[in-house]
Amino acid sequence: MANTKSAIKRIRVAERNRLRNKAYKSAVKTLTKRYHEAIAAHEASPSEESSKLVQQSMSAAVSKIDKAVKRGVLHKNAGARRKSRLAKLLKSQEAVSA
Repeated sequence: MANTKSAIKRIRVAERNRLRNKAYKSAVKTLTKRYHEAIAAHEASPSEESSKLVQQSMSAAVSKIDKAVKRGVLHKNAGARRKSRLAKLLKSQEAVSA
């Protein structure tokens, strides 16, 4: 256990940051998973409604990734890579359906 006041404070700060980072990473994973599910549903039965759902889920995932990068939870290149992979998946799905 920490002996000094500053060390005790650092432990509290580190725990607070750990929980914040965990929440952002979890949210990014969840929204990415929902995006993949929306893509799969759109591939199974393409419709205007499923297309809108894909766009909304992509927008939500990209927004959360950007916020995670802004807060320092993800590195900017990691955020760019994740967004690129989401866009690449949508592009490939559009090419297959067209």
